[in-house]
Amino acid sequence: MKLRRSSLCFLLGFLLVSLVPASVARFVVEKNSLTVTSPEKIKGTHDSAIGNFGIPQYGGSMAGNVVYPKENQKGCTEFGDSFKSKPGALPTILLLDRGNCFFALKVWNAQKAGASAVVVADDIEEPLITMDTPEEDAASAKYIENITIPSALVEKRFGEKLKNAISGGDMVNVNLDWREAVPHPDDRVEYELWTNSNDECGVKCDMLMEFVKDFKGAAQILEKGGYTQFTPHYITWYCPQAFTLSKQCKSQCINHGRYCAPDPEQDFSSGYDGKDVVIENLRQLCVFKVAKETKKPWVWWDYVTDFQIRCPMKEKKYNKECADAVIRSLGLDIKKIENCMGNPDANSDNLVLKEEQDAQIGKGSRGDVTILPTLVVNNRQYRGKLEKVAVLKAICSGFEETTEPAVCLGNDLETNECLDNNGGCWQDKGANITACKDTFRGRVCECPLVDGVQFKGDGYTVCEARGPGRCKINNGGCWHEARNGHAFSACVDNGEVKCQCPAGFKGDGVKNCEDIDECKEKKACQCPECSCKNTWGSYECTCRGDLLYIRDHDTCISKTASQGRSGWAAFWVIVIGLAMAAGGAYLVYKYRIRSYMDSEIRAIMAQYMPLDSQGEVQSHVNDERA
Repeated sequence: MKLRRSSLCFLLGFLLVSLVPASVARFVVEKNSLTVTSPEKIKGTHDSAIGNFGIPQYGGSMAGNVVYPKENQKGCTEFGDSFKSKPGALPTILLLDRGNCFFALKVWNAQKAGASAVVVADDIEEPLITMDTPEEDAASAKYIENITIPSALVEKRFGEKLKNAISGGDMVNVNLDWREAVPHPDDRVEYELWTNSNDECGVKCDMLMEFVKDFKGAAQILEKGGYTQFTPHYITWYCPQAFTLSKQCKSQCINHGRYCAPDPEQDFSSGYDGKDVVIENLRQLCVFKVAKETKKPWVWWDYVTDFQIRCPMKEKKYNKECADAVIRSLGLDIKKIENCMGNPDANSDNLVLKEEQDAQIGKGSRGDVTILPTLVVNNRQYRGKLEKVAVLKAICSGFEETTEPAVCLGNDLETNECLDNNGGCWQDKGANITACKDTFRGRVCECPLVDGVQFKGDGYTVCEARGPGRCKINNGGCWHEARNGHAFSACVDNGEVKCQCPAGFKGDGVKNCEDIDECKEKKACQCPECSCKNTWGSYECTCRGDLLYIRDHDTCISKTASQGRSGWAAFWVIVIGLAMAAGGAYLVYKYRIRSYMDSEIRAIMAQYMPLDSQGEVQSHVNDERA
């Protein structure tokens, strides 16, 4: 017999409340800034709460003109007027009042009327809250998934200022800024997805499964490149102590009520149970852990998508046998995964699921996780539609500028501002070098590093090559020219930023270096016997007859005399060298012979008479005389 729906909701409510003690539960409102640029009297920057639907422009901003409709000011019905901005005009940001209908419906009606964004003014004085989607029903599901414009909630007092300025005839221009909505401290983004293996929980489950399939390719590119660190998470609840022995808790929980999930079909008497979902969630966590140990954490995406396709609940394949087949096809170690999962019937904590329950509690800038699906980027909860491009924008906004991977710079995510007038940055067209760097948030003007040579400057008007090797890069910005196989450059590669015309030229060294006519200016080849002819970058000097020009001394000498003197010099060098060698050899020979003869004579004399150096013989003679 089926459990009544009211009883089921009561139990699920108990399970939800059991997730986090009321004293520590908290919900963090993700914000973006809204800056009023005109009129002057309300100019300033204010906080606004990002709507949890549509597509917030993470990493970007939007300047627009605020319009407050004369009728249908709550936006609960379709608008008769069009708010589509005309070509060349600022986008229309529609201001609506809170109340009477869902937030998402207001935004949907505004989007259909051509608005580019929606700002909802609160109707009570309270801290900002997050505009969330309504409870799932067929009517709301149709339009929620089609909302693509961003929306934000502002405080009542600020909303009144906007309305008063518009009613007074002022043109109200604002700038919605999402660039700081996600922290971007370094060149790696950490993000996590709180998900569920249940594929029979309605529209949100379908949306989640579709997102995982669509996002898989981009996620694996980011993970394999080391650009991101992804972690999957799964929500579980624990059964209240008073109900742990009940049929409901036994069918929905493992480890004696410690880890539970709602019944997939909301029917305790048939189909799959909540504990089946918990076990598969645990298996998917262990797949991730084992894949991570093998340095391939991205395999989790393969397993989850393959499991969705091959093991759906509708076909009664949501079981261990089907899961094991997927695991084997991916080359993962089944035994390691089973060891990681532990015993679901044990009356003790499961370390993997215990960590998941602890992680559900918010820390730092992230609130408690109580809703599925939930995406967290750099410890900030993502708000908006769970869709590939929208999520990729949020992730890409988490990179430090200029460190974004190529996947973030595609045309479907951002526009390359460097293509328009080089972004207003410095460039050297001849060398095809620019200081403009395209980033997800826009362009930056930063002097480049080219072939190991760092350019220095403000990036807008000046960038100069510095350090060794700078002359290899477009001759260091100095003059250079080649003629008839001869090339000259004014670049001085000694660590200084200096352009100096080479010998034989004069000029500023940057734009020009002109040849010096050494002959005309009488700088060389001025001896009486010399004949001077100027060349590009140098000169040629010849002497009359058989004379030879000596460039270092700017003089002419006789070739014969020079050759004669050189020959005699070589002859005497050889003679003197031989004489010195012979004399040295004789001295060495004489010394060695004399030493040898001395040692032989001393040895012969020692045999016939005592020598002064023989101490013992001398003592013996003294004893005999005594």
